[in-house]
Amino acid sequence: MAKSGMYVGLDIGTNSVKVVVAEYVDGQMNIIGVGDAKSEGLSRGIIIDIDETVASIQSAVKQAEAKAGIEIKDVAVGLPSNLLEVEHCEGMVAINSESKEITDDDVKNVIAASMVRQIPPERQIVSLVPQSFKVDTFDGIKDPRGMVGVRLEMKGLIFTGPNTIVHNVKTCVEKAGLKVSKLVISSLALVETVLPNGEKEFGTTVIDMGAGQTTAATIYENELKFTHVEQEGGEFVTKDISVVLNTSLANAEGLKNNYGTAFSKSAAADEEFPVDVIGQSEPVMISEQFLAEIIEARDEQILNKIKRVLTDIEALSLAGGIVITGGAASLPGIVELAESVFNIKHDIKLYVPNYMGLRNPMFSTVLAIVEYAASLSEVDLIADEVITGEESSLVSSNVEKTNQNNKEDKNVKAKGKEKQNKETAKKHEQVEDDENKESFTEKAKGFFSNIFE
Repeated sequence: MAKSGMYVGLDIGTNSVKVVVAEYVDGQMNIIGVGDAKSEGLSRGIIIDIDETVASIQSAVKQAEAKAGIEIKDVAVGLPSNLLEVEHCEGMVAINSESKEITDDDVKNVIAASMVRQIPPERQIVSLVPQSFKVDTFDGIKDPRGMVGVRLEMKGLIFTGPNTIVHNVKTCVEKAGLKVSKLVISSLALVETVLPNGEKEFGTTVIDMGAGQTTAATIYENELKFTHVEQEGGEFVTKDISVVLNTSLANAEGLKNNYGTAFSKSAAADEEFPVDVIGQSEPVMISEQFLAEIIEARDEQILNKIKRVLTDIEALSLAGGIVITGGAASLPGIVELAESVFNIKHDIKLYVPNYMGLRNPMFSTVLAIVEYAASLSEVDLIADEVITGEESSLVSSNVEKTNQNNKEDKNVKAKGKEKQNKETAKKHEQVEDDENKESFTEKAKGFFSNIFE
């Protein structure tokens, strides 16, 4: 159950940087601010220029701040799954307190014990998900705090990633003037939030088709078992259109979005549109089917590469089938193309977020980041504290700070009003003593409006 409060998610993508400000009230998420800025400084999902990326983040944040009416201070930021590794971990400790009642410190100790392992110097622990605890002989416990025992055990999943990617993401966010409240593995957030419990239990693969890369994530028995990143995405489709039709990248992107389909059999051969060709004064007429064939060729190549990887791990036989999402999956015909490529007996579906104004697969990841952050339990936050060495606070401090500022402003106004009223009363007394003096009129006072009340 999501906690009440304000949460801010940040997705740094190849094509755009997205920010979502969500307010949770009794587990119900309301989107109150969105920012979507053109990405600069990224290639194939990886940050290659920190300063340009910082500027893109700041632009998206300003948009979200203007719409939400708050100043954003901290964010849950998505981390790409490049070279991500998933391992099981276990730990065991003796209960410290004399009463043998399990405390936060005991949970921290058992989590720390599960993290004792050899990690290559170029990698670091990104996240740890406690799955179950065992107190003495009683297992299957989700939160052991407050229970009594002499021995505490934990089983969980540990995620490690490359230092370079983690460092660059954190650096860009901090240089943009923000605090990283939580590093969220984007593929983990997607499989946990977009799939119902049955599909997570029986096994499903989520394919996130982004602009710079395509990520496949397979979940089975409620565990993220596998991730794979293919370094091709929607921007490669745009480049193909540009090269084949000899037109600019901007024109190619417009053609893809306005006339494109990913399945050529569903495109019309007799429907044509003009294309500005470099070196020619007059536009050239191109058929919808020809454009579809260009798009289909690249998307089919990407999906076939994903298919080979999923075949090797036998993920295509899982009962939940395949769910496709991401900005590059927003073109018509992507499901039909995937069905022809994967040729599996289980369903292949397109996931589209169901939030007004955000009903587009391109917003799936940033919304998943927010939902995942809001759903974390207190035990999850304790695990995060052990990893980062800092106290976790995912509920955004923006609201609290805004309300505090409003209270301070109200106090200042109240004191000013009281002082002004005293001065006005004194002036009225002077009018009564001297009728030749002009009367004073109290000026109208404005009211300070708090949008969160």
